Amino acid sequence: MENTENIDEKSLYYLEKAPVTKAIIHMATPMILSSIASVVYNIIDAFFVGKLNNTAMMAAVILALPFSLVLMAIGQMFGVGSGTYISRLLGEGNTDNTRKVSSINFWSSMLMGIILMMICLPFLSSILPLLGASGETLQYTRNFVMVLVIGAPIIIVNMALDAAVRAEGASTISMTGTIAGIIINIILNPFFIFVLNMNVMGSALASVCGNIVSVLYFIYYLQKKSTVQSLSIKDFKPSKEIYGEIFKVGVSALLMSGFFVIISLLFNNYSMIYGDSVVAGFGIAQRVVQIVDCIGMGFAMGVVPLIAFAYSANNQKRLMEIVKKTILYMLGLTLTLGAVLFALRLQIIGIFSIDPNVIAIGQITLIAQLSSTVFAALCEFFTGIFQAQGDGVKSNIMAAVRGVLFVPILIVGNLLFAVNGVIWAMTATEGLSCLIGIALWLGIRRKSLLEISMNKQIS
Repeated sequence: MENTENIDEKSLYYLEKAPVTKAIIHMATPMILSSIASVVYNIIDAFFVGKLNNTAMMAAVILALPFSLVLMAIGQMFGVGSGTYISRLLGEGNTDNTRKVSSINFWSSMLMGIILMMICLPFLSSILPLLGASGETLQYTRNFVMVLVIGAPIIIVNMALDAAVRAEGASTISMTGTIAGIIINIILNPFFIFVLNMNVMGSALASVCGNIVSVLYFIYYLQKKSTVQSLSIKDFKPSKEIYGEIFKVGVSALLMSGFFVIISLLFNNYSMIYGDSVVAGFGIAQRVVQIVDCIGMGFAMGVVPLIAFAYSANNQKRLMEIVKKTILYMLGLTLTLGAVLFALRLQIIGIFSIDPNVIAIGQITLIAQLSSTVFAALCEFFTGIFQAQGDGVKSNIMAAVRGVLFVPILIVGNLLFAVNGVIWAMTATEGLSCLIGIALWLGIRRKSLLEISMNKQIS
């Protein structure tokens, strides 16, 4: 049953009627700024923990990262799955179901967080060795992870609600909520760490508090301001069909995050073979290139609701314009910024280290990472298109190939080209994955054009 009476024209203006360039800028810019704010926060967080002058504490924060990523991955599974479904339902004008889906997204992600907390707390001692914690880092890692486990429901819900807010075109609200959480996090970090002497536990607690602020803001918006979504328990009416739609797309987001954890661990292990200078060079290049990654990710994730809405509304012309212009703007910005960083690579690496070996490796790694970023942005975008169209098979293929291809490419690259093989493994993986994404997208386009042609002939 469709219900178009409750749709607020203003809230859906960018999804439906705004000029495509204006809509892309509106949806992508807040996403890019949120990503950059997160990068800045990570640097500031590392700075505060570094001020403790305790290597074991710094190591504990790094070791706990995979667990943080797991929580975020679960949140994204619900958020991306529900968000794309909500955008498609809005394209159909079906607000009865958008209320149900948004309520199911909220309560299901909260329930999953509570279940995870109840499972992890008794088995904390078994989780720590899996993260690589031992010796002096064991207790610090336990303290950090314990706070994250207790805050699991909030962290998961934050990711889920952020995607739901963006699903109705409210990308500025998404950015405001995210950045408000980051600011609270940055303010509380030194207070908890130094004033209350909580050390790494203080850093974790500040992170959870930041998430609480973001969640409260998103709840306020969705309950009081949104005309198409609801978090009310009255609208929590789970069904096999709704969960099927959420998970068929949401699983790809979970897979991507899961493979990212595995890729990071593998890359770190292979980098260690060639010594500290390679690890340091890679670490510096990775931090520098994050700013370019933010642009690619911002465009790829930001325009997903636009594509989902146009697809469900069967507006092929607007859909193709969104795809073409997003690729044009995304590549234009990433290549321009990439060219500047490439030209200044020696000076940039030199800011972080005076070791000639680190500078030499850092420059090569930076070139490889910059090349990888262009392909990664396109891979994210193609995955986003498939998610937006509710195509679980293709979005899962894209998520899987990026993880599965990396392992043999890294092993073979290391055997044939030693350190250069390790450095360029990610570039080769993203390049091949991008070709697969293009092939899958062309398959969809060919099918759509055939359907349009057949419909014209029938009419």
